[in-house]
Amino acid sequence: MPDSAYFLPAYLLLGVPFLGFLSLWLGGKKLNNAAGYLGAAATLTGLIISFYYADPDAVHIVRFNWLVIGNTSIELAFRFDFLTCIMLAIVHFVALLVQLYSISYMHGDRNLHRYYAFLQLFLFSMVGIVLGGSLLVMYIFWELVGLSSYLLIGFWYFKKRPVWAAQKAFVLNRIGDAAFLTGILMLFYYTGSTDFEVLPTAIADLSPGLLTVIGLCLFGGCVGKSAQFPLSGWLPDAMEGPTPVSALIHAATMVAAGIFLMARISFMLTFKAEVVILIIGTITMLIGAVKALNEWDIKRVLAYSTMSQLGLMVVAIGFGSWQTAMFHLATHAFFKAGLFLSAGSVIHAVTPSETDTVFDAQNMRTMGGLRRSLPITFICFSVCAAALAGLPFFSGFLSKDAIITEGFLWAKLAGPVGYIFPLIVIFSAGLTAYYMTRQVWLVFFGEKRYTASAAVHPHESPALMWPPMLLLSVLSLFIWFSWNPFDANGWFLHFLQPEHSAHLSWVPFVASATTFLFIFLAYRETKAANPFRLESNRWETETEKKFAFNWLRDYSQERYFIIPFEFVTNTFKRFEKNIIDSVVDWIAKGSVVAAHVISWIDRNVVDGGVNLTVFSIRSAGNAARSLQNGRIQSYYLVTVAGLFFLILWLVLA
Repeated sequence: MPDSAYFLPAYLLLGVPFLGFLSLWLGGKKLNNAAGYLGAAATLTGLIISFYYADPDAVHIVRFNWLVIGNTSIELAFRFDFLTCIMLAIVHFVALLVQLYSISYMHGDRNLHRYYAFLQLFLFSMVGIVLGGSLLVMYIFWELVGLSSYLLIGFWYFKKRPVWAAQKAFVLNRIGDAAFLTGILMLFYYTGSTDFEVLPTAIADLSPGLLTVIGLCLFGGCVGKSAQFPLSGWLPDAMEGPTPVSALIHAATMVAAGIFLMARISFMLTFKAEVVILIIGTITMLIGAVKALNEWDIKRVLAYSTMSQLGLMVVAIGFGSWQTAMFHLATHAFFKAGLFLSAGSVIHAVTPSETDTVFDAQNMRTMGGLRRSLPITFICFSVCAAALAGLPFFSGFLSKDAIITEGFLWAKLAGPVGYIFPLIVIFSAGLTAYYMTRQVWLVFFGEKRYTASAAVHPHESPALMWPPMLLLSVLSLFIWFSWNPFDANGWFLHFLQPEHSAHLSWVPFVASATTFLFIFLAYRETKAANPFRLESNRWETETEKKFAFNWLRDYSQERYFIIPFEFVTNTFKRFEKNIIDSVVDWIAKGSVVAAHVISWIDRNVVDGGVNLTVFSIRSAGNAARSLQNGRIQSYYLVTVAGLFFLILWLVLA
């Protein structure tokens, strides 16, 4: 099919969600009842178009002249290739299920037209990133994704916490986007283009050092969007938005944009840049996993898990294997969306029928024993949790093993130190199995702790909510990605066109053994007298209080931007008082002691030497003068003495 034939799908894929946004936004509250179905219809249209025009074996590029600056013509390019096929299918499919789920979950909200309008704007922005044929086009839609995510996270704008979370996400993403824009401008300055067709040859003349800097600047965009260290703080707090939004943004679309970007620019990443990316991804992966171990909010556990899994994808990029990163992105999209929707079903089930200011419907310490009341939700959650934990016969097992295999192959070339990274990945996979076992037990097993509130009556979700969950759990099985449940090199990975196809037969066994070991440790904890410290009610650790990290929990709109700076200034104040002032005082006291020592030396050594010389000369003069007294006896005595010493000298000589 010629490239000109792709003008129509480009217009439709971008135009349908944008028209959906305008229609729902301008239609107002009178469209509340039909908004969910209209939004789902628009998304289904995009999904059909994506499948109809899918041509993974060819590259089709559509260009539009945008503007001319001097002799430079800037074009808007849209690209259709196998990566586009994968992402368009995932984005539209998950968005469709989320909107169908939302029809029931968000039922009764007074601003449904605005909710679905924002979802369509978000979908429009994400499709633009996926279709972007140049970094410039990607950046335009990149910023629109930031705007639409801000609107969705802060959808309940009359509450402080969602507004605070939206502001935090917006600000931290802007930091990463500034680095992204810097890399784009550097590329444009040195090569004159940001087009993916031109860049592979245009960067050939750039020095490795400059290329490393550009690559890391572009990676800054991924650090912001994909919640990498140190800009990962916004992701857990973004759970303040509606649960379906969490499933859409933080499982398959917005956070996946950073990984998709790195896949697009993988050809310009130098080895040094990949090492930095590998380190950042490893830190993020471990931080997310460790924080998920101690979290009690059902959605925040999944948010930290998303942060950890994104770190794992970035680690794969650092290994030089963007294909395995995209493999895990695809599997993660299904089972993590399923987990979020299942978590929403649990929250929906335990929400008090009457106002209860004490009961927290998202706190896992107020759940337990829900598997009989929510049988379908229990099955869906368990299947998706097994996929996330990396158990055999589930999709997550395949994609994680593919990354671990690439890690050991990379370490073989990088040297002995390189083996640390794939070993950390295996350890992190074990932590994932532990905290997911912990979450499943806290929610569905053990005693029924929700009975503390008489207003809680657990019940299975309505018919419109559980089919999307069930479908996502089915798609979390191994069969959709490889015919062999123990071999990651199935049809899907080959579809991603890896540079080399390798299989280490021992990796699945080591990874599985680690996973089952951590599951056993979590199971043993359930038998303890106080499993997982259920009686603890401390939401802030002593360390957070000691180091004043509690500002991260301040939801005040007025103080949100002041408190971080106040924290920094107080930190510098303590540093000045305890370090700088101490050094100055030490120097001052040392100067006083040194002055006293120098004064003593001046008085007793320098002045003493001068005084001794004067005294010696004066004493010798007085002695000589006493002999010249005008008396004959004295002269005679001097003469005799002189004669005696002369004779003595002559004799001795």
